[in-house]
Amino acid sequence: MPAIIIIFIAVIVFLVLNYISSGFSKILSFLKAPHPYENSIILFYQDNCDHCEKVDNFIRDNKVEEKVAFVRLNVYGSPENINILSDKAQTCGLDVKIIGVPFLWDGKNCILGDVEVINFFKTQIAVKK
Repeated sequence: MPAIIIIFIAVIVFLVLNYISSGFSKILSFLKAPHPYENSIILFYQDNCDHCEKVDNFIRDNKVEEKVAFVRLNVYGSPENINILSDKAQTCGLDVKIIGVPFLWDGKNCILGDVEVINFFKTQIAVKK
């Protein structure tokens, strides 16, 4: 009988410790700092990209940055920015191996290509008028 009690106590202690450790990791996840661009519109681009230049020209010519808050992230030579782009692409179910720029994340959706990115900004400008 004492062996059964010891096993029972050991199982209870194991379950309590397991619960405490999983609860502790949940608490730590809440304390983790959010990504600085978590709730931002993000325009991913690369230098020497003709399609990115078309988007940049539209943004400049239409003073988009004065009307729409967004962040530009250059993916060239930046593993961190490439990882952010990959995370957003995966969120949209896209194959990260074939994603190019310009690529825009609007907070919910992935927008690919110069025409679509420019159309997105046109829509945003129209809403701000």
